[in-house]
This record gives sequence, structure tokens and C-alpha cells, in this order.
Amino acid sequence: MSIKEMRKLPEFAIDKAVFWPASGILLALVAFAAIRPTLSEELFQSLQQGIVLYASWYYVLVVAIILVSIVVFSLSRFGDIKLGPDHSEPAYSYPSWFAMLFAAGMGIGLMFFGVAEPVMHFLAPPHGEGGTIPAAREAMQLTFFHWGFHAWAIYAIVALILAYFSYRHGLPLTMRSAFYPLIGERIYGPAGATIDVFAIVCTTCGIATSLGYGVLQINSGLAYLFGVAISPGIQVLLIAVTMILAGVSVVLGLDAGIKRLSELNLSLSLVLLVAVLVGGPTVLILQGTIENLGFYIGELVSKTFNLYAYDPTDWLGGWTIFYWGWWLSWSPFVGLFIARISRGRTIREFVLGAMVVPCLFTLLWMGVFGNSAIELILHGEQVAFGAAVEENQAIALFRFFEYLPMSSLLSGISLLMVIVFFVTSADSGALVLNMLSAKGRDDTPSLQRLYWAVVIAITAIVLLLAGGLASLQTAAIVTALPFSVALLGAIWGLGRALRLDDAKRSTQNVSPQVSLPGDWRERLSNLLQYPGDDTVHSFQRESVLPSMRAFAAELRTHDVNAKVINDIAGSGAVRLEVYQGEDTDFIYEVRCRAHALPLEGVPEKSLAELPDTDKFYRAEVHLFQGGQDYDIMGWTREQVTHDMLWQYENHLQFLHSIR
Repeated sequence: MSIKEMRKLPEFAIDKAVFWPASGILLALVAFAAIRPTLSEELFQSLQQGIVLYASWYYVLVVAIILVSIVVFSLSRFGDIKLGPDHSEPAYSYPSWFAMLFAAGMGIGLMFFGVAEPVMHFLAPPHGEGGTIPAAREAMQLTFFHWGFHAWAIYAIVALILAYFSYRHGLPLTMRSAFYPLIGERIYGPAGATIDVFAIVCTTCGIATSLGYGVLQINSGLAYLFGVAISPGIQVLLIAVTMILAGVSVVLGLDAGIKRLSELNLSLSLVLLVAVLVGGPTVLILQGTIENLGFYIGELVSKTFNLYAYDPTDWLGGWTIFYWGWWLSWSPFVGLFIARISRGRTIREFVLGAMVVPCLFTLLWMGVFGNSAIELILHGEQVAFGAAVEENQAIALFRFFEYLPMSSLLSGISLLMVIVFFVTSADSGALVLNMLSAKGRDDTPSLQRLYWAVVIAITAIVLLLAGGLASLQTAAIVTALPFSVALLGAIWGLGRALRLDDAKRSTQNVSPQVSLPGDWRERLSNLLQYPGDDTVHSFQRESVLPSMRAFAAELRTHDVNAKVINDIAGSGAVRLEVYQGEDTDFIYEVRCRAHALPLEGVPEKSLAELPDTDKFYRAEVHLFQGGQDYDIMGWTREQVTHDMLWQYENHLQFLHSIR
């Protein structure tokens, strides 16, 4: 590689205020669990018991608020707002989008719990006698409850908050942006760094939990198919091998790595689903799944708020509270990843695609596998199968396939799926952790992303060795508690921002620039050119900046406080701020934004991968509510001033409408 080529390689881009503290905290956590495994396990267990005893009601209330909030945001008039400028379009087709949602959100969990959880609830329900017909019905309702709308609502609300503030308001795609309505510009200081540090720790524990289940199932599958011993040493080796595969996927990138693997696993999932449906009691599976769905929807409210207050049981902490904590701890990772692939969709379309569709597929999966497994015990008299599941949940899926045709083939497909899910989870997890530690950038060197893949692997290994699944479960529940408090504030902030955005849109004039003065031929010529960044920066200095200064000076003569900020050399933007006291300030910013040239025959690449010769730049207008998706490059000073005046007039009308 030549020196010239090396200079073109992306440079390491870490946020030192996030990267080093997060790495230090994770190192301390791992070291403590490795050096004092017994003490760490006892500490984890005492924390879990305290949370279940004193904070179960809080977890239940938080998840209920999240579900109601996401439904309100999607069904109200806010649902028409796009996650990005009004004219933005999605980057991924529906099949690719759904495949990545499925792989990141539930993959390993469905493989591990698809058979195990319904059987466990059937044999040991929270109340009543196990192994009966009422217990079977209750088992499927509880499984639907744990894997249904609540779980996907948690993912969707975090993703919605991040996508909205990043793509519509131009904030970095990290967790700190979710709290912009609460702390404003302080997200760029220590407070924002603290949020991202905590998100990294929380995300790493959530991913480690899921990968812990995955490696146990891979080990059990290898033991079932090839007689490989089930031991901690084998599990550590499996984590290392699969993380190497994840590293290869990291190097390939989002489109070539995660996207292709996700599409592969979705196809395999459909094959496996059809095989179980056809090979098992088909009519009973379909009848049971439809009946379970009806009971689940009918009892959604009562199940949501059932805390067994008058008949306490340890079952609540071991199942429901664990799941709510798991989903919450997993949500920064899944939410940020979903946000990363969801730009350009309306809120209503986003919620339908990111919550409802994956949820229905998940429930179908649980219905097919769960009803088949319960039927084996209830009417097939396969008591040994139930005992095997109770003894080792990780092997439940492979034991289940023994009762179906082509059991070895199905077990092999399942093992491959678990491995691919493991790889995609680790890969997307490394992508998210890297973005959190790099101010939202995902164009960093592969080595920087590989670092986080290694961190995930080491954390999963140490927590697994320190106390097995008990430590992993407790880590998920504990890290979710403080995050949930912050998430409630972010939901409130999102609601406030959406209300302002909607009010702003309702006061927008229809034709903003029809009366702009100037030679229309010159403006047409500018539209047909593809300027470089230097040309746009010159335009900002020579036309935009003087216009803003003149506009601000005129406002000050009317006792209106205004300021012009010149950051062309830094972020490539020049900005007018008009302060409205207690009301929302007026922001008019012109940013130099890069875009890909509309070239035919050029393969799709990310903007960061394109050479400078395949890019052009626009002088785009951004307001407080986000980018307006129009270019003023080449306008005269008078034209720029008229546009500022028009936008300021709309802003005053907006303030009048909400007073």
C-alpha cells in the first residue's frame, strides 16, 4: 500500500470523554467478576432480589408507559412526521429492513426460548397445577406477553427518539441526543458524555446476556449432534470463534455483512417455521396460535399490571421482571441500530414496521414452536421431553426436533441459525458501541470497530464464568433500572418536540420562494451545477454571512436579541440565532452538506466510501426543527435575506399559534 493510499484510510475518531471512561468501567466490572467470582455472584443476586422486592411495580409501570406512548405517537397526527427531512426516502427495502430488525432484536432469544419457555410455564406456572389444559393456555399467554408488544415497544421508543432527533434535528446518532429536549446544548458537554458512557455499559451487559444464551445453545447443539462436551472451556472457545466471524462481518460493513447475514437467517427462519408447522400437529398449531393471540390481546391490560401483590411469587422476578430488564438493557443497542437503518420513514410507518410486524412474526414463531412442544407432553405423553427441558433449557430445541421428521437436518439448520444470530448480534453490537464512542460516526476504521467486538466477547466470557446465566440475568436487570429513569424523561422530551414540530408544520406557508427577486436564468444555472465544498464555503462567506449580519443588526434596532455564529471552518455552517425569551428561539442555519453525484453504473456506497470526485455539496437550510431539504447555493444576498425573513415570519406565526 502506497503512502498516498494510506493517507486516504479513515482515521481513528474516538470521543475521549466517552471512550476511555466506558472502557475503564467495563474493565473494572470484568476484573471484579474475574477476580472475585463468588462475591460478584452474591452481589448480583442481592441486587436482583432488592430490585424484584422493591422496584417490580416500577418496572411494570415504565413498560406500560412506553407501550402507551409509542401507540399514541403513531396513531396521532404526529405519525405523519418523517424521521428526516420531509422529502427523504428510506435507504433499505422492506425485506432487508425487516430482516435486520429481526436479527438484531430477537434472534438468539427466539431460538433459545421458543420451545423452552412455553414448556417451563406449562410445567411450573406461577399459580395452579402444572401439566394441565389450563396451564397450557396460561403458558402460551405468558410467552406471548413476554415476547409481544411490550418488548418491541421498548425497542421502538428508543429507536424513534434517536432517529427523530438525529435525522430531523441534525444531532449525533448517539444516546445523548435523546435528551436534547431536557438538557439542550449540554448534551455536547460532560452530561452528554455521561449518558453515552452509561449507554455503552448498559448495552454491553445486554449483549453479553444474549450472547451468553447463544453460546450455551451452540454448545448444546454441538453436544447433541456431534458429542462435543458441554463445558465452560468449550463455551469460551465458541465465543472466540464466533467473534472472529463477527470480526469478518465488521470488516465487510453494514450492507455486505449484517444485511446479508440477516437476510440469510430470515430465510432459514421461514424454512424452519414451515417445517415445524407441517411436521407437527398443523391444525392444532394454527388453532392454538389464533386462540392464544385472541386471549393475549384480550388480557393485555390485566397481564401488564399483574404484580401478584396479594399472592406473592418468586416467578415474577425470575420471568417478567427479568424480561423487562433485559429488553430495557438491550434497547440502547437495538434502538440505535434500528434508528441507523430507518432514516426517511414516517413515524407511523416506522412503528408499524419496527414494532407491529416483527411482533406478529415473533408471536407466530412462539405459537408454532410452543404449541407443538406442549402438545408432545400434554397429549403425546412425552414426559421425558418435559423433564429434559426443565433440566437444561439450552438443549430444549434440539430435543424437540427428535419428534419431527428429518430431525438431524432441522437441528443442523437451527445450529447454523444460532451461530449467524450470534454473529449478527455481536457485529451490530460492535457497530453501535463504536458509534456511541465516536460521536455517532460509523465510518471509522475496522480496527476501531473490532475493538468493541473484543470487549463484548471478553465481557460475555467473564460474566459467564463468574456465575453463568444468573450473573448475566442480574446484570441485565440492574443496568436497566437507572436507564429507565432517563428514558421516561426522553419520552416526555420527544412528545414536547413532536408537538412543536407539528405546530410548526401547520403554520408553514405553501409557496416559500415564488416571489424571490433575481435573475431566474442564473438560479437555474446554479441548480444544474455540482459545486465542491470550497465553492459552497465561499458562497457562505460572501453571501450568507453578510445577509445574516445585516438581518441580525436590523433585528437589534427593534430590541430583538440576535447573534450570528460563523463556524464555516469547523462544522461547515453559518448560523443565525434569534432569542425569543421564554419562547422557542428562531434558528436559521446554512450547512455545507455533501451528497453523492447522480452517476449511473456506480455501485451503492456510503457517502464516506465515495471519492471526492463522486461528491458534490449543497448549501442547505436548517431550522430548529431540522433540515428543510432545499439548497440556496448561488442565491444573491437579497434572496437569502428574503428566505430568512420568510422563515422568521413562519416562526412568529408558530409562536402565536401555541400561546
